[in-house]
Amino acid sequence: MSRFHKLSHWIWYCKYHIVWTPKYRYRILEGAIKRAAIEHIMQYAAQKKYIIDTLNVQKGHVHLIIDIPPKYSVSDVVGILKGRTAIRLFSKFKKLKQRPYWGNRFWATGYCVDTVGLDPEKIRLYVEYQEEQEKKNES
Repeated sequence: MSRFHKLSHWIWYCKYHIVWTPKYRYRILEGAIKRAAIEHIMQYAAQKKYIIDTLNVQKGHVHLIIDIPPKYSVSDVVGILKGRTAIRLFSKFKKLKQRPYWGNRFWATGYCVDTVGLDPEKIRLYVEYQEEQEKKNES
């Protein structure tokens, strides 16, 4: 099976490692809140056809490895995931909204993102192989 995904006009491999935290880095993502956060992230990703490779919700942060089609920006995806889960968590767990320090924001501003790229050595070998194949085809 290829690591590439297909859409109507392109094939793509855009895998990202994204991390974000609750506001003030409070360690509240446990128990029912953790389960609800996982459920909502998975539901929304499935709805938009994002491919979640790994999702790890720890007490103080969320780790997500996700394939995002190139027609979507990472910042839009993260903003929507954070926004939708915050709305659902606040509506499901009313006690969270009662704390004065939350305001209307569940998640801290910002996030960390890193690309999960290919091995540079493999790419170098692939390029060299392609050059050899091209030479063979010309002969």
